[in-house]
Amino acid sequence: MKIADTSGQDTVVLKKSNNKTKWLILALVGIVLLAYITLAPSINNWSNSDVSISAQRVRLGTVTQGDFVRDLSVQGRVVAAVSPKLYSPAQGTISFEVDAGDTVLKGQVLATIDSPELTNQLKQEQSAIQRLQMELDRQKIQSSKQALVNQKAVDLAKVSLTAADREKRRADKAFASQSISQIDYEKAQDDLENARLVFKHSVKDAELNLESLDFEVKTKRLLVERQKLLVTELSRQVEELTLLSPVNGLVGNLSVEQKNQVAKNQAILSVVDLSEFEIEVDIPESYADDLAIGMAAEINLNGETYSAKLVTISPEIENNQVTGRVRFASLDQGSVIQPQGLRQNQRLTTRILMENKQDVLMVQRGQFLETGNGRVAYIVKNDMAERTSIATGARSLSSVEVLNGLSVGDTIIVSGTDQFNGAQSVLITQ
Repeated sequence: MKIADTSGQDTVVLKKSNNKTKWLILALVGIVLLAYITLAPSINNWSNSDVSISAQRVRLGTVTQGDFVRDLSVQGRVVAAVSPKLYSPAQGTISFEVDAGDTVLKGQVLATIDSPELTNQLKQEQSAIQRLQMELDRQKIQSSKQALVNQKAVDLAKVSLTAADREKRRADKAFASQSISQIDYEKAQDDLENARLVFKHSVKDAELNLESLDFEVKTKRLLVERQKLLVTELSRQVEELTLLSPVNGLVGNLSVEQKNQVAKNQAILSVVDLSEFEIEVDIPESYADDLAIGMAAEINLNGETYSAKLVTISPEIENNQVTGRVRFASLDQGSVIQPQGLRQNQRLTTRILMENKQDVLMVQRGQFLETGNGRVAYIVKNDMAERTSIATGARSLSSVEVLNGLSVGDTIIVSGTDQFNGAQSVLITQ
């Protein structure tokens, strides 16, 4: 029995063209070439780099050329340019005539201090000056009486001298005519000489007594004048027991309560002059040596900028800060350009302009300055950052001056570079 096979079912299959496969191969080859061309620089960078880092972890800055302003931004507190504080001139009981926040005028009575001790001392010294004045008047009378006695003695001595001189002339005539003896004649001569000596000493005594009397009167007068000065000083202290407002303004905080006892030199109250304000700023001590009185400043208030200048710098450092005062700029006539609505202790941003340089290279300030001490920067080109040496100069809040190592248009990493560990080349991946 013959078994039939499947040859009768077989058919001849014709070989089709292979063009589709060729195009597919060519496309794959093209893709590979394109990928190689595209990735070759990246592969080369990767092979040449020491460290790789994501672009999201770095911050870039571009070197520019222009005017460089070195400034300092600090927070300031509005204070009155004139804010005198009044103190108690003596111990006593305080009586206020105003309350905190009241508007006062210059010379207005603010408070009075009742000081019985000081008032009584003034009355005692006034009584003492009356006593000294009476003593001076009594000394003047005594001096006049003594001067009269001295003059009387001089006049009597002069009369005696005149009489002795007359007796001497009579004795001369009598002795010439042999009417008197030699002894009587010599006695007349002695009487004349004695009268002359008495008159001479009387005049000298009168002069010395007059000087002594003048000295005593002068001493009493000086005591009176000294006492007058003491009374004047006490009168001034008593007048100062009435506290007057030194300026036009507002009464500040009252340091003591009404009718309380106050000690000498104790703070009583303050008066705030609202016609002129200044800004008190706290400056970090690292900038203290760079500041100078008269530097320009800018004060920002409600979106507007006002010109000002630095007027005072404290020589003392407290809490790593230096206190300064900034005053609003003045016009040519001397009036101050001061914004309206300022309040005591209001916080404002103040910008102090320390230096202004023109046409210099500068770059955005960043952490790279602290990491490399301002002497190292990473220049970015084609996703590669190359380490290079630079030199920096003055620094502001937003920029730093570039002295050497960079050119206009260079892009550098301004964020911290300590993560590179000093690598020469760094690959920045996207």
